[in-house]
Amino acid sequence: MSNITVESNRLQGTVILPPDKSISHRAIIISSLGQNKVQIRNLSLCEDCLSTLEAFKNFGVTISEDNNSFTIEGKGMDGLRKAPKGEIYLGNSGTSMRLILGVLAGQKFSSRLSADASLSRRPMKRVTQPLSLMGAKITGKQGGEFAPLTIQGGKLSPINYKAPVASAQVKSAILLAGLYAEGTTTVQEPAKSRDHTERMLKNFGADISVRGLSVSVTGRASLVGRDLEVPGDISAASFFLVGTCISKGSEITIESVGLNPTRTACLKVLKQMGAAVSWEYQDARMADKDYDDEARGEITAKYSQLKAITIKPDQIPSLIDELPILIVAATQAEGQTKICGAGELRVKETDRISSMVSNLVKMGADIRSEENDIIIRGPSKLLGTTVESFGDHRTAMSMAIAGLVTSGRTTIKDIDCVNTSFPEFFETLSRLKS
Repeated sequence: MSNITVESNRLQGTVILPPDKSISHRAIIISSLGQNKVQIRNLSLCEDCLSTLEAFKNFGVTISEDNNSFTIEGKGMDGLRKAPKGEIYLGNSGTSMRLILGVLAGQKFSSRLSADASLSRRPMKRVTQPLSLMGAKITGKQGGEFAPLTIQGGKLSPINYKAPVASAQVKSAILLAGLYAEGTTTVQEPAKSRDHTERMLKNFGADISVRGLSVSVTGRASLVGRDLEVPGDISAASFFLVGTCISKGSEITIESVGLNPTRTACLKVLKQMGAAVSWEYQDARMADKDYDDEARGEITAKYSQLKAITIKPDQIPSLIDELPILIVAATQAEGQTKICGAGELRVKETDRISSMVSNLVKMGADIRSEENDIIIRGPSKLLGTTVESFGDHRTAMSMAIAGLVTSGRTTIKDIDCVNTSFPEFFETLSRLKS
């Protein structure tokens, strides 16, 4: 296990961040199901995305790389084959596990998906249950709740599914399975989750319709691939944006970053807190909410005096990856910030409510949790100390940003987990320090 120590500092400069994880996963999966050869530029090479890449190689898809441009020779909807070694290991990648289950539900063979100890504790029934309703046969620990999971695909029936939680992974798994069902499959969410899957499927020729919080796909689909370029990851950007807003004298610009409207909630929350954050689209057409492709552009941020806000339950799905770093921002905001209904944080790589509260209490923050609510009173003078990653990449990165405003040195233990999503994080942080 590796540790790192950070000290108080400011951030300055211009940076291009690694490719978006969510889009990269979907680019690999959907291109593999297309009928033709697709070139993907700027694909994420984090451990999670490499798990998806290796899985589809094992399913018989030819994937080659040349100077970080990947060529995927699509096998068509029915061209995948049973993995020769019988088991697909997906490491710590929940996105890989849940989305691949959706694809495998429509195959004519059985597969076994396994994971590391952390992912094997994360709930899967939210995906296996609707896929079983469509006709897939899935077995695993506690009735398909936990990996390893064995799935026998086959003839699927369409469903109209009302999801109990807003989750892009759940929605995507059902839509991918819906490609194989005769008829129209609909997913209705309680709140809007990120929409990368439906955008990409539509651009590959799938019959997709979106009405409010409902998304429908009509199968059986025939996908025709198109070349893709993955934008920078806005979730990765959130760490440096918050670091800039809370560190006196800081100012940064992040170029070529994704600005999908279902992913910009963090920017809007920071502005609501009084942050000097602004963004500009690469092309003015991208600001249109009905723009079909992935929007991208430039974000700038400066040190700001933040104020407390309340984040309501209906905002949580669009902020789920950014909540840990927004908690850090709240420790430096004037007044009481309350984050309501954040229970989904408890079923990530770790219980992120517990990990963030326990670490920040050690640093001297005025923070507590009440069931699934988090209450933070600021601004707090944070003290350097030793904190834990709890094996969770977002906790580790959030604590490194908190270390920018501590008095004394902050040591984060067990930072290897950062490789699952952002291997270059600490190198980038070091480069932006001035």
